[in-house]
Amino acid sequence: MTEDAQKHTESPKEVEVVHMEDDTEKSETFQIKGEDLLAKVKQLIKEGNVRRIILSHDGKKLLEIPVTAGAVGVTVAAVISPVLVAVGAIAAVVAQVEVTVVRD
Repeated sequence: MTEDAQKHTESPKEVEVVHMEDDTEKSETFQIKGEDLLAKVKQLIKEGNVRRIILSHDGKKLLEIPVTAGAVGVTVAAVISPVLVAVGAIAAVVAQVEVTVVRD
């Protein structure tokens, strides 16, 4: 696996982005404030090319969200709503969260 480490700030709320690629999947990891977590997760889900979102804090995985690209409409809302409630609960408790996004 090759690892390209790029550090840059996409907005004042996101601290670091690290891009990693191997033959089958691409991922990026960044830090985000808990208060901005829910909006960022919603944005990532809407992008459509995301396979998984992993939320971690202090090196411990808090939540792994599988994102199904083929799901549409009401199905997405029914499946994602409980996940967003869990993300909101994490955001309320944790000040800083590490988000890893695995893309197609």
